[in-house]
Amino acid sequence: MPSLEPVHLHEKLAQISAHWSPRVVAELNDLQFKLAKLEGEFVWHVHEDTDEAFLVLHGEMEIGLEEGVVRLRAGDLYVVKQGVRHITRAERECHVLVLEPRGVVNTGDAGGALTAPNDVWV
Repeated sequence: MPSLEPVHLHEKLAQISAHWSPRVVAELNDLQFKLAKLEGEFVWHVHEDTDEAFLVLHGEMEIGLEEGVVRLRAGDLYVVKQGVRHITRAERECHVLVLEPRGVVNTGDAGGALTAPNDVWV
């Protein structure tokens, strides 16, 4: 039976304390909707097999690409196409909704200390 409750994004964000640690809030087929808080600089990485979308809910962020920088503010959406090396940055805390298939590793091919566990719901 389907839930009759909407997902309250701001309430879910209030439950997230760690930066760069996406948390799943919903699924649509194999696509996960993940909330994350960003601050500082992430790592250069690539997702060879999937696109990755960022919708800024609060604050501002940058997505660095080899071709240049995409600057996003609240209400802006950007899709990083599969196979495109990128890095995300936020000078001050930024809240985003990330859309990507289930099982995608947040650090892509880079790995390392900022790799978050998958399928953690909030």
